[in-house]
Amino acid sequence: MEAEAAARQVLNHLVSEGFIAYFAGGCVRDRLLGREPKDYDIATNATPAQILEIYPKADAIGAHFGVILVKLRGHHIEVATFRTDGSYSDGRRPDTVTFSSPEEDAQRRDFTINGLFLNPGNNQIIDYVGGEQDLAAETLRAIGDPLERFQEDYLRMLRAVRFAARFGFDIERSTWQAICHVASKIQDIAPERIQGELNLIFSAPSRLQGFDLLDRSGLLAEILPEIEALKGCEQPPQFHPEGDVFVHTRMMLGELAEDASLPLVLSALFHDIGKPGTQTRDDDTGRIRFNGHDTLGAEMAEAILRRLRYPNDVIDFVTRAVSRHMQFINVQQMRTSTLKRFMAEEKFAWELELHRVDCLSSNGNLENHQYVLEKREAFSQQPLIPKPLLTGRHVMDRGVKPGPEMGRILKECQDLQLEGELDNEEAALEWLDDKLRS
Repeated sequence: MEAEAAARQVLNHLVSEGFIAYFAGGCVRDRLLGREPKDYDIATNATPAQILEIYPKADAIGAHFGVILVKLRGHHIEVATFRTDGSYSDGRRPDTVTFSSPEEDAQRRDFTINGLFLNPGNNQIIDYVGGEQDLAAETLRAIGDPLERFQEDYLRMLRAVRFAARFGFDIERSTWQAICHVASKIQDIAPERIQGELNLIFSAPSRLQGFDLLDRSGLLAEILPEIEALKGCEQPPQFHPEGDVFVHTRMMLGELAEDASLPLVLSALFHDIGKPGTQTRDDDTGRIRFNGHDTLGAEMAEAILRRLRYPNDVIDFVTRAVSRHMQFINVQQMRTSTLKRFMAEEKFAWELELHRVDCLSSNGNLENHQYVLEKREAFSQQPLIPKPLLTGRHVMDRGVKPGPEMGRILKECQDLQLEGELDNEEAALEWLDDKLRS
């Protein structure tokens, strides 16, 4: 509500100066849908210069396109002059803009549900594009000619998927046909912009619907051909009765919690990305195997995420989770020290959730998951990896030089500490002296 109050103050100030000013776009749409808007944008007949006269400290970085960013009470309100756009030679921004009327401004927007205005003075919806009707019909429709709208900015195809999935709307037939027709043009869009839309799609509770729309439209194959390669990659039915790797991956997206973190979602998406490249069949039994798919998958996941310009922290987690996801098979056979080190990863809870949905989307066996939960409870009374009882100084004082031997000694001591066989420095030093004597 604070954001709305700040935006209303700006809007009322413009009106008091004799200008027309409306709330515009997403905030009007969300309000009609009974959702709390995240941002409030204002459309006005005031020119950028006139807006800056009223708010001289505003950010004029978008003034060339008729957009001024007003900062008020900790909120950023985008104030845009009614305009008509020229051609889009860069496929992102108009080459020229002409200040115009509300009717013309509505026509240059992407979808009818985003082309609405609201006059807060009398609470009147101003609809030049049929957006109210499409909201009521739960339909996503491009304004005007869909091909023209997408040719202006091909990223709008991903926005269509995002909005349709988020609201559970059907994409109007001609709009959908246009997306399918020019899906390959998404390659013309900068990776950073594609990443931004994918993040919004995959972070939403409706991520499965978004994934399906990406797949059916052909956008998924253009952006992530490695996922397309999962189709038809058979798996051993005794472990994967659900079907091929693509089906398994899709099921995992559906099993994730609504608020699953983006790195976790990406880990689920890419955890088996290496299977097509490692698939083999035993000569005698015909059993399908994917030896090393975790290692190859981690390499492929890193390449994909770097291609889409993901930040290093996301890349680091996803590649680590993909490379480690098969280790859960062995948790019940691990030494306590090995298990504690395995569980000590900073985001291990996300890895454990990845394992859970992996199981639920295949044979449904959660035995190893339950075992880790029990061990986590048993280990909870103290740090998984406590401060080491011995340091390199202890070992060097006894004549051992820095190097591989010292590392092996320190690791062996820490293993015994993690196993509970050594619990104080005195006992550790006694063990060290015995080891060096022997």
